[in-house]
Amino acid sequence: MRKKAVKRPGRNGETLMDRIDKILNHDLFLYHLGKNNAAEADRRFCRHSMVHFLDVARIGTIIALEEGLELDREWIYAAALLHDCGKHEQYENGTPHEQASARIAPEILKDCGFDDKETDVIVTAISRHRDPEAAKEKNLNGVLYRADKASRACFACDAEKDCNWKDGKKNLTIRY
Repeated sequence: MRKKAVKRPGRNGETLMDRIDKILNHDLFLYHLGKNNAAEADRRFCRHSMVHFLDVARIGTIIALEEGLELDREWIYAAALLHDCGKHEQYENGTPHEQASARIAPEILKDCGFDDKETDVIVTAISRHRDPEAAKEKNLNGVLYRADKASRACFACDAEKDCNWKDGKKNLTIRY
């Protein structure tokens, strides 16, 4: 049984996720976020920024609740924040970003208080977030895959017509 993170009341009855706050302030996370932002500064299409990471986390939380999955919210947020942190490496040297992100994430997770079991679960979800087989799974792998795909607001994107996503993959209506 894993030790639960210490939760304390926040504003408006919310709880604070201490380990997630640590990720958000971790030097290595901020370094990679900055590299992504620089690599995508002129990108017309979807960016891999904090906005995307938080969209994925929030949609993932909704999916887990709707599907009755008992997933720790910190795991969902940690996976969402870190799933594309290595995207800049795909631009720089062709490393698939799920592989780069899965390589980067363990150090950040351990520094932020996630144990080995939690780190393994989160890193597995990160490494599989582009694997269509994960979409069907009722666990963190499936939640991250589905939330990542659902996070894109193609219906409101000025570049939608030029996007290389197939029409069947584009989000042309609001789901979450």
